[in-house]
Amino acid sequence: MTSVDVPPSLTVLRTLLVLGVVLVMLATTGWTALRHRPPSGTSMEAALSAWGRERIGDAPPPDPATAPPRTVADWFDALGPARSAGLAERHPFVVGNLDGAPPALRYRANRIGLTRALAAERPRLDDPRLSAEGRHEARRRVDRFRSLLTPGRRILAFDPTGTGRAAEVLGDLERARRISVIVPGVDTHLLTFQKTHGQYTAPVGMAQALYEAERRTAPGARVAVIAWAGYTAPARVGVDAATGRLAATGADRLVRLTEGLPGKARVALFCHSYGSVLCGLAAPRLPERVTDLAVAGSPGMRAETAAELSTPARIWAMRDAGDWIGDVPHLEFGGVGHGADPVAPEFGARLVSAAGAAGHSGYFEPGTESLGNFAAIGAGAFERVVCAPATPACHGGISGGGGF
Repeated sequence: MTSVDVPPSLTVLRTLLVLGVVLVMLATTGWTALRHRPPSGTSMEAALSAWGRERIGDAPPPDPATAPPRTVADWFDALGPARSAGLAERHPFVVGNLDGAPPALRYRANRIGLTRALAAERPRLDDPRLSAEGRHEARRRVDRFRSLLTPGRRILAFDPTGTGRAAEVLGDLERARRISVIVPGVDTHLLTFQKTHGQYTAPVGMAQALYEAERRTAPGARVAVIAWAGYTAPARVGVDAATGRLAATGADRLVRLTEGLPGKARVALFCHSYGSVLCGLAAPRLPERVTDLAVAGSPGMRAETAAELSTPARIWAMRDAGDWIGDVPHLEFGGVGHGADPVAPEFGARLVSAAGAAGHSGYFEPGTESLGNFAAIGAGAFERVVCAPATPACHGGISGGGGF
């Protein structure tokens, strides 16, 4: 809708609403998003530079920024296991984050990268040049690196630069017939990737809950779940959370992730809060294997209707009655705000129950209808989806249950 189509009074009202929301955000966060930019590091820059100097024969390796994941996969297939392992040893931060590289090779590379990052971080624990706060953060990073190095964990991505990024796989990614990807929202980074308190509000806990629920929903089905903290998320509810800048960059990374997944498994995305903004921006470019896109607690998807997302994937939406996001104006004006409410009937999503979620952060809590619905969607057991009360036919028109 252009400004010509909107009455002047409505345009003014929308502008005031958006400005009001932004001012509240800034007042409650103390301009956090502006004052505390993530520190820039050089570890990934150095790793990419070294990768660019690598030669296999006389040819350079694929460019991580431009090579399609399918090209990367074919390149590693031709390279063979021995030379691939050598690259993982020499360039763990690149190979471990390279979409299209074999998952097992990425797990191996990231163990090497984590070991090196841990060795580099340990001296900071007693560095007298650091403030008490700096040493506390170093302790948290050391603890996180150690945890990610626990035997048996499959770390699909690890970048310690700045606030850091990570991804972890639950299940057998290469043999799975259905893959679920958790796309989280604000305050997601390396140190919040996993939590002891509030376990199911962090990507790892969300993925663990979904993986176990999918296995209960479809016993014997070959499923895998990815806890994905692979983008720079907004810090708290501030200016960055009210705009799509970080979501646009994250959408590029999400598209590459889905393009680089092995095999022919069907993929479902589970997008929470600001993660749904990212999913909305990624939607038109997602590969056909992404068959389902579910959002919870969404501030908007940068679209006025589900049809505007321009994807053949089924769009599912839920919101708990006590979720504060429902009080945020669902509109977009001048780049601020994220558009229409995905749970509004006119948006056109399949509306499902979020009973038991108890607020904005409880959608992945075990025992909730919200988690049960996610599991049914992820496992392809669509007949087990519980629709929102006003839309009893939310799973209509899906033939064959989706298969496993």
